[in-house]
Amino acid sequence: MRVLLLLCLIAASFAANNKILVNQFLKSFDMTHQEFYLIVKKARAASRLQSVVPEWEVSQDLPKNLNATTYPLVFMHGMGDSCFNSGMKQITKESGEHLGVYSVCIPTGNNDITDTMNGFFMTMDNNVDEWAKRIRKDIHLKNGFHAVGFSQGNSVVRGYIQKYNDPPVKTFLSVHGTLNGVAGFPNCDPDGLLGPVCKILAQVCGEMAYVQSIQNTLFQADYFRDPKRYTDDAYLEHSEIAQWNNENPKNVNTTFKDNMVSLTKFAMIKALKDTMIFPNEGEWWGQFEANSLKTIQKMEETDNYKTDRFGLKTLHDANKMIFNTTDGNHLQFTEQELFWWLDNYITE
Repeated sequence: MRVLLLLCLIAASFAANNKILVNQFLKSFDMTHQEFYLIVKKARAASRLQSVVPEWEVSQDLPKNLNATTYPLVFMHGMGDSCFNSGMKQITKESGEHLGVYSVCIPTGNNDITDTMNGFFMTMDNNVDEWAKRIRKDIHLKNGFHAVGFSQGNSVVRGYIQKYNDPPVKTFLSVHGTLNGVAGFPNCDPDGLLGPVCKILAQVCGEMAYVQSIQNTLFQADYFRDPKRYTDDAYLEHSEIAQWNNENPKNVNTTFKDNMVSLTKFAMIKALKDTMIFPNEGEWWGQFEANSLKTIQKMEETDNYKTDRFGLKTLHDANKMIFNTTDGNHLQFTEQELFWWLDNYITE
């Protein structure tokens, strides 16, 4: 909660274009920019962010699958995590060894600090653009690849597919992903035990989220979808996820749909007890009904699906979508589960 409040304060200061104010806010929390990173890193080590892939006890008896694919694997990490983190290094290495293919985690920063901080203070669009640059520089990926995203990393993968997809993604495996954004901030359910505090946070950040300068500053604001503001001009005109969803009829990008429907397979894993993605139905492209934080719409009930704004219905009708679940909380899954998804969902 402390980190989230700090994010809102920093974002507000950027809205005023006042870097001195940013430093004042940091100082009010007795922090420097480096100390902010260390707080995130400490929370990551303690798994308090619930968006970090943990290290595993390596299973020695899991069978190798050397015939599933010839295409490489590309991973994208979640909020607070980094390709330079030991958990991501391990999962990338072991997945590649299991399938017998080249496997890589593509960062958007050059080290643990910048890669982690870009998950907060680089926009969703800019993260996608940087990811695309690095994808294209890797000669092993020139003919295409399978993409695996964790949590917020799925927003980057999704954006890459819609905006670029060159080289193309074959199979997209989304694990507990922010695919359809969030209506509340991480681990802060407005109807949960911290409801009064979370509602204030959602209201304050929600009011600021669709200011252009906020959209140009804070990753999390870029995929924030307030059910009370689906039709607001500010949301439709400034929100990055609204642009990706083609929700603004004045600004429709047909390439987003063309690229999305080119996927060979799209597998989505939802955490049944997720306290990070709110609502967790968003991991399957669902959402809250307009003007509600209680009534859930399944993917097929949403306007985005019904009007096929960016290809969800086309993918679904073509039987390219797969839906699966895990029983626990956010990013709680086993090595065996991941390898089963890779073996059964990765196709040429």
